[in-house]
Amino acid sequence: MNQKRLRRKIWELDFAIHEMVLFLDTHPKNATALNRLKMYRNERARLVEEYTSRFGSMNETANSTEIGGSWDWINGPWPWENKFAEE
Repeated sequence: MNQKRLRRKIWELDFAIHEMVLFLDTHPKNATALNRLKMYRNERARLVEEYTSRFGSMNETANSTEIGGSWDWINGPWPWENKFAEE
C-alpha cells in the first residue's frame, strides 16, 4: 500500500471509530458494536505502526520538527487539496 492509500485507510478507520463511539453512547451494551470498535482500533493501530515504520510519524510535533530555517510541511498538500476520490 502506498503512503497516500495507507493514510486514507487510517483516516477512514478514524471516522469509523468516531461513529462507533457515538453509537455506543446510546447503545452501551451492544456487543456487536463493542466488538467492531475493538476490531477497528486494532486495525488502526496496526496500520499506524506500518505507516510509522515506512514513512515516519503521521503527526508533526515540536520534537519531530527540525529547525533548519524553513517549514517543509508547508510545501505539501493542504487538507483541502487531497484528492481521495481519485485513488
